[in-house]
Amino acid sequence: MASPVPAAIRGHKYISLTTLRKNGTPVATPVWFGEEDERLYIMTRSDSGKYKRIRNNPQVRVAPCTIRGVITGPMFDAIARILPPEEHAHARKAINRKYWAARIPFLWWRTDAYLEITLP
Repeated sequence: MASPVPAAIRGHKYISLTTLRKNGTPVATPVWFGEEDERLYIMTRSDSGKYKRIRNNPQVRVAPCTIRGVITGPMFDAIARILPPEEHAHARKAINRKYWAARIPFLWWRTDAYLEITLP
């Protein structure tokens, strides 16, 4: 069962999502995220590096950060899952509730993938 979203992350505007390359090198990316049902949701593109790295290895780390990716709190191990298209609407609603700019369709027309982050 998933544990609740840690207080260190809850309510922040950005999280640093750290994924692993095939050679084990970590890559941190600041991202927007939605929170719901003890999970985090992230929108991305299926041709992005983070998507490809998660497809190869679902082990990730998350931490609160600034817009520039400067980590501002503790890191947490997590598991990422690429959501199937039938679950995109649920993830999109969680993100739209938090960010008004996410509701502007022409800014995000190339977004075609959503990730679910579960903290064990």
